[in-house]
Amino acid sequence: MFKFLGTVRYREAEALQHRLAAALQEGSGAEHLLCLEHHHVFTLGRNASRRDLLATDEWLAARGVEVADSDRGGQVTYHGPGQLVAYPVIDLSPDRRDLRAFVADLQEIIVRTAADFGVEAEKGAGPQRIGVWVGDAKLASIGVHVSRWVTTHGLALNVSTDLEFFRAIVACGLPQVRMCSIESLTGRAPELEVVATVCARHFADVFGRRLESPPSGSG
Repeated sequence: MFKFLGTVRYREAEALQHRLAAALQEGSGAEHLLCLEHHHVFTLGRNASRRDLLATDEWLAARGVEVADSDRGGQVTYHGPGQLVAYPVIDLSPDRRDLRAFVADLQEIIVRTAADFGVEAEKGAGPQRIGVWVGDAKLASIGVHVSRWVTTHGLALNVSTDLEFFRAIVACGLPQVRMCSIESLTGRAPELEVVATVCARHFADVFGRRLESPPSGSG
């Protein structure tokens, strides 16, 4: 099931993923691909250090930025308006039970999506370059959680993101990493829902899924 949710607070999206994942594990729910954007938030993954959050409490308050711990892998990253976040809640059993392959598949989806908007990107290699890059600039981040081979969290693609927010953190544990976006590279800012639809199409191709949208008016 594919759904574009618009702008959703991080904790709300996290709770929704947990509910969907529990239902899928219990055999009472379907797989989902949730696409959305978040209000300003810095999230700290399981390997994050608080030292990588450079912003003061006053800076955060002035800009309305939340800070949230997360059970995803990875370190500190930023989510906010203009960034497409895609959360696949899918079952990797029985034939895709390989975490590295799952991350590589997410990278491939981002590379294909970026190409459709005029950006030639490449998969990062090695633990320090997980995500998708354009040269030495990072276009998208990946952080996942897998429990009983059901996935939560996923990818974040900078479309028209205000990249200045990344200056307030050591993004992904990489000092002085340079971030980029589709807009910064092409001068164009496609609508997020359009990018989400393209991303969902590539997701279906890569994972061999047939994604259906929920009936109009459903929750």
